[in-house]
Amino acid sequence: MNRATVLRGLVASGLALVLALSTVGMGLAVPPPPNNPSDSDISAGQSQVKDKAAQVGDLTNQLAAADARLTQLQSQVEQKMEEVNKALVDLQAAQEAARKAQDAASAAKVEATAAGDAVDLARHQLDEFAAASLQQGSAVGSISALIDANDPKDLIDRAQLLSDISRSQLRAMDVMQRANVDKANKESASRKALDLAKQKQDEAAIAKKRVDSAMAAAVAARQSQAEQTKQLQSAKAEVENQLAAAQDKVSDLQAQRQRYQDWQEQKRREDEAAAQAAAQAAAARPSGGGGGGAPAPRPVAAPSGSRANIVVQRAMAQLGITYAWGGGTPSGPSRGISDGGGDADYFGDYNRIGFDCSGLMVYAFAGVGIYLPHYSGYQYYAGQHVPLSQMAPGDMLFYGNPSNIHHVTMYVGGGQMIEAPYSGGVVRVVPVRWGEIMPYATRML
Repeated sequence: MNRATVLRGLVASGLALVLALSTVGMGLAVPPPPNNPSDSDISAGQSQVKDKAAQVGDLTNQLAAADARLTQLQSQVEQKMEEVNKALVDLQAAQEAARKAQDAASAAKVEATAAGDAVDLARHQLDEFAAASLQQGSAVGSISALIDANDPKDLIDRAQLLSDISRSQLRAMDVMQRANVDKANKESASRKALDLAKQKQDEAAIAKKRVDSAMAAAVAARQSQAEQTKQLQSAKAEVENQLAAAQDKVSDLQAQRQRYQDWQEQKRREDEAAAQAAAQAAAARPSGGGGGGAPAPRPVAAPSGSRANIVVQRAMAQLGITYAWGGGTPSGPSRGISDGGGDADYFGDYNRIGFDCSGLMVYAFAGVGIYLPHYSGYQYYAGQHVPLSQMAPGDMLFYGNPSNIHHVTMYVGGGQMIEAPYSGGVVRVVPVRWGEIMPYATRML
């Protein structure tokens, strides 16, 4: 080997070494290794996520059951509210009957007084007759009055006189007897009317008190359920937050593991590049007995209008009006129910002007001269029943069962109905609900 050949080999070897070192220094140098979470850390995080997800699922099921119970209790409250409306209607009817009975009793008392006066008059007339008989002597009315006659004419006159006296006596006694019977009848009728009126009024008052008590119990149950539902919602939100935190933790651990694996891959590539460079440098060095230049380096791989219309429009004009339990008259919205002291004002509705479900119907149908009772149970039987498949705008739809109707709405067409839904709500239009709906609509027009 001559000196020129050795010199060329040393230059090539030096260039290859410099190239390898510069390549490592410019981009393939790997930083210190990042934290590598253990498998047990990741497994523990995943287990926590699974546990929190199970809790969320359990709370979701509990919430669904609580919501269903709340809906059921709301229906019961609506039923009790309508029962109170019924009790009020019945109480008002009983009070009106009592007033009429009192008037009848007063009239009967006047008539009984008049009958008593007639009795007194008849007795007075009878007393006068008796006095007149005494004044004429004890023979009046006896056969001796005829025997003492002076002549036939006197005999005839005396007989006529005795006949007239007897008839007068009988008439006076008959008048007095009829007057006594009439007086007794009038007094009896007066007592019966008053007793019946008092009975009806007492029954209505007792029913009102019983319904108020049931209403209070229903409201308390609904409020208790609403509070339980609220607590469940709060617990579910808290566990959801914990689930999100656990998921974030697992994601962070997995990201750390990925960064460590990326570091390992980068280090492997660097080691391979360094080994290749070293091999190229070694191949470029001259060997004893051999000659020729260094081989070329191998490249390194890179890395988703009718009456019905009037009724419907009259109801639709009340959209947005506040719900007020017991509110609604033929003239429009009114103040809600209260017993005067506020004990029956369960939802604060007495301080609101608006409609409840049956009150909205009272107002709507008054526009065409139909005056409904303010109670959905009576309204259901107020008109003609038609199958739901034949319901038309202006028909009333009812919810509950035949013995417990608790809500009424009006069909407005297109599968929609208008209703005054519940305390805190407003008059609104919603799709017809088919759960708990009565099998017939009531048609008034």
